[in-house]
Amino acid sequence: MMFASHSTSTAPPDVSQVMRQVLYALIPGTLLLLWFFGWGLLTNWVLAIGFGLGFEAIMLKWRQRPIQPFLLDYSVIVTAWLLAVALPAYSPWWLIAAAMLFAVVIAKHLYGGLGYNPFNPAMVGYAAMLVSYPLQMTAWPAPLDAGFGQVGFDQAMQLVFGGSSPASWDGFSAATALDTVKTDLRMHKPLTDIYALETFGWLGGKGWEWVNLAWLLGGLWLLRQRIISWHIPAAFLGSLVLIAGMFWVIDPAQYTSPLFHLFSGAAMLGAFFIATDPVTASTTPRGKLIYAAGIGLFIYIIRTWGGYPDAVAFSVIIMNMVVPLIDHYTQPRVYGT
Repeated sequence: MMFASHSTSTAPPDVSQVMRQVLYALIPGTLLLLWFFGWGLLTNWVLAIGFGLGFEAIMLKWRQRPIQPFLLDYSVIVTAWLLAVALPAYSPWWLIAAAMLFAVVIAKHLYGGLGYNPFNPAMVGYAAMLVSYPLQMTAWPAPLDAGFGQVGFDQAMQLVFGGSSPASWDGFSAATALDTVKTDLRMHKPLTDIYALETFGWLGGKGWEWVNLAWLLGGLWLLRQRIISWHIPAAFLGSLVLIAGMFWVIDPAQYTSPLFHLFSGAAMLGAFFIATDPVTASTTPRGKLIYAAGIGLFIYIIRTWGGYPDAVAFSVIIMNMVVPLIDHYTQPRVYGT
């Protein structure tokens, strides 16, 4: 997450305090995901945190670093939590383990640990799994209005630990709204017919609109607590709305509205919880705006013309690569020069 500026009279919070605030802000959206998708989100959460803490302890011991202080700073729990809500519900245990391996071991510790990693660890783990296991990574269960998913605890354990896939359960898995729009538009179906499908709600994907509203609520709370500043969320969402609105005005029968892009997929989660990572994001005021605007632009490009339905992970990683260049050319002018 990105620290907001603090007055000189107030000591900035330490890492554990900041991470706790982030975890609190993630609770509303996580509870709604649990409501719509059931036990699968709970197993994701438990397994991701368990594997994350295990890999963190192993790497700290291997690097001869004190284990307890780093485990108690909550940074690896934030990474695990973000991956747990990004991975499809009922993901098999080995997929979660592999995602956490990439996030904690490869993206974080092989670069020197917290504060030295150039790429967002959670997004590296997610992107690695999406490239390697596209079938499992797109097997989201269909959300239910009735609440708490549609399978019992024993069925959930079979999905997670028994080797079966949600895609093999008739009537269980369904394409997300973003995936449905991209696939059906390529088949030359009109948007009016696509929106009439059960996958869609009143702002975006069914269920996902409420989850995104919850991420927005949590993000606004982080802004109020001065844990993050406004630059990255505003530029991220603003650029996404601007480019989506431009194409929507040109051809509303072919391009979805800005509201659909805001409230489907992981736009709100990315804007407030992922792009604001202080280690991998730009650090200068102008740089934050450029960095976040680039993420919003790439999200729209990949969602509209790319091969993946959502694009937050790839867009964040792409702009992580550009951060050193952005910071170099956006340094504030030194007083007197």
